[in-house]
Amino acid sequence: MVKDQLAAVAEHAHQLAAIQSTIDLATGPSALRRERFDALAAELTGSLDPARQHMARVMTSFAPGLFAAGDDPDIPVDNLALERAFRLPKGHERRIHGHAHAGVRIVQRGATLLLVLDAHARHPAPFSPDDLAPWADVRTPPCLEHCLRRRRIMRRARSAKRRPLLLADLERRYREAVMAL
Repeated sequence: MVKDQLAAVAEHAHQLAAIQSTIDLATGPSALRRERFDALAAELTGSLDPARQHMARVMTSFAPGLFAAGDDPDIPVDNLALERAFRLPKGHERRIHGHAHAGVRIVQRGATLLLVLDAHARHPAPFSPDDLAPWADVRTPPCLEHCLRRRRIMRRARSAKRRPLLLADLERRYREAVMAL
């Protein structure tokens, strides 16, 4: 009985190795790997083994993002690479502020902040004015402005003293918006 279970586990390990080879950048271009990945997912979907069917469901749920980067080696390939990319700025933030946690700043301003905090890795020399000139007139993305506006509102809502003023302000803004229609 144990021998049969070990044989099944060995087969599943072999199947996982085949799946891993489809997402490994060293095994070929992304278009070819995507074809192999889709064929393997279809094969596993048709299997009667519940473990293989589960593998197929997980594969199809991850498929949209796995090959989104194409063959660009600078874009993180999987969640582990993405976590490694995010770890550096968080460590930088912790060292700057002396806190164990980087806070919500990485989440709220991550899209623009990560590029700044990680700039030393891509540009080892000090920045000159000519290096920074192309970004002199760059505006904050609208999604970041909305995020920061929501954060200010939520911070006011957490304060017992400021909450009544916030509610009055929100009611006033709602009335003005309704009147404008």
